[in-house]
Amino acid sequence: MPRYWTLAALFAASPAAAQTVTVEPGPDAQERLQTALIEAKPGSIVRIGAGRFDLTDGLSLDVDRVTVRGAGPDKTVLSFKGQLGAGEGLLVTSDDVVLRDFAVEDSKGDGIKSKGADRIVYKHIRVEWTGGPKETNGAYGVYPVSSTTILIDGVEVKGASDAGIYVGQSEQIVVRNSKVSGNVAGIEIENSRHADVFHNLATGNTGGILVFDMPSLPKMGGGEVRVFENKVIDNNQANFAPKGNIVATVPAGTGVLIMANDNVHVFRNDLSGNATANVMITAYRQSYDDAKFKPVPTRIMVSGNRHGRAGYAPGFPGGAQLAAALGGMIPPVLWDGSGDANSLRVSDGVPVLSMGLKQGAPLDTAQPAPVELKGAQAPMPTAVVLPAAMEAAAK
Repeated sequence: MPRYWTLAALFAASPAAAQTVTVEPGPDAQERLQTALIEAKPGSIVRIGAGRFDLTDGLSLDVDRVTVRGAGPDKTVLSFKGQLGAGEGLLVTSDDVVLRDFAVEDSKGDGIKSKGADRIVYKHIRVEWTGGPKETNGAYGVYPVSSTTILIDGVEVKGASDAGIYVGQSEQIVVRNSKVSGNVAGIEIENSRHADVFHNLATGNTGGILVFDMPSLPKMGGGEVRVFENKVIDNNQANFAPKGNIVATVPAGTGVLIMANDNVHVFRNDLSGNATANVMITAYRQSYDDAKFKPVPTRIMVSGNRHGRAGYAPGFPGGAQLAAALGGMIPPVLWDGSGDANSLRVSDGVPVLSMGLKQGAPLDTAQPAPVELKGAQAPMPTAVVLPAAMEAAAK
C-alpha cells in the first residue's frame, strides 16, 4: 500500500502541494536551468518556458519525483550546438521522473540518457541533430538503460548515429506513438525483457526496429518482446554509424531485425519499401568471449503482418547478384540459417529465404534457398501494464 500511495502522490499531487519553478530563456539560462534541477524538491515541477535555450554544457537531474515540462517540443528547444563537453544533453539518475514537452537539439553525446531511473516517463519529446545524418552525431536520442518500468510515448528522434530510441538492460518497457527517421537504428530494444513496441512509425532509417541481445553486458538474456501495429516503411538510409559499433553492420534497407533474442513476436505491422528485407532473423555473428551468451534466435514468431515491396536491393555483399538470380528481388523475410528452425515460425503468407549459414560462418559460405519456418507456436508474451500513475502523467 505505501508504494502505490507514493506513486499516486508523484503524479497526482494537488497544485497547492507541488512546487513549480519556471525557467525562461535568456542570459545565464545554463546556470538558471541547472540550478533549478539541482534545487528541485521531490514532487516539484521544473517548467521550462517557450523559446530557445543556447546551452554550453550538459544538464543533470538526480532528484526523485520531479517533472520537467516545456511548452511543447517545437516551442521549448534546448540547443546544445555550443556544447563544450562530449556528454549527453540531459542525464537523469533518479526515479519517478516525468520528462515532457520539450526538444533537445545537437547534443555532442546522447540526447537524453536516463540510467538506473525507474518508473520514468518520456512524453512529447523531440531529439534531433539538425545537420542531418552524420557519423559525428550523438549515438542515442532517447536512452533509458538499467531501469525498470519505462514509458516512451509520442517521442520523435532524427539523426542518431546509433539508435533514435534505445532501451537497454531494462524491464517492463512500453514504446508507443513515436516517430523515428534518419537514424541508423530507429528503435532498438537490447538485452531487455518484457517490452511492448507499438503504434510507432519507423521510416528513413538504416534499420527500422531492432531487437538485439549482446554478450558481455551486466544484464543479458533479452526476450518476451512484442513488436506490433507499427509502420516500418522505406528504411533505406545509408549506414553512418562509426566503425566498430554493432549497428554499423546493419544493412541499409532493413525493416525489423531480430538478433539472438528469445520469444519475440512481430505481428500486425505494415512493412514495405525496405530494400534488403522487411524482417530479418539472425544470430549474433561476431566473435565473443562469454560462456553464458546464447547467440542464436529462439522462439521468434512473425505473423499477420502486411508486406509491401521489399528485397529489391539487398544491402549485403552479393545481395544484388542474389536478387538478380531470384528474378529481381529476394523474399521479404530473411533468415541467416543459424539456430533451430523448429523454434522459428513465419505465418505471414510470404516466402522466406534462408542464407544457409552456420553459426559463426562467413557470408561467402552462404547457401541461399527458400525455406518454410513452421516451428512450434511460442506463448505470446503478456502485455506490459504500467502503473496507473505513469499513464496519468502521460496524458
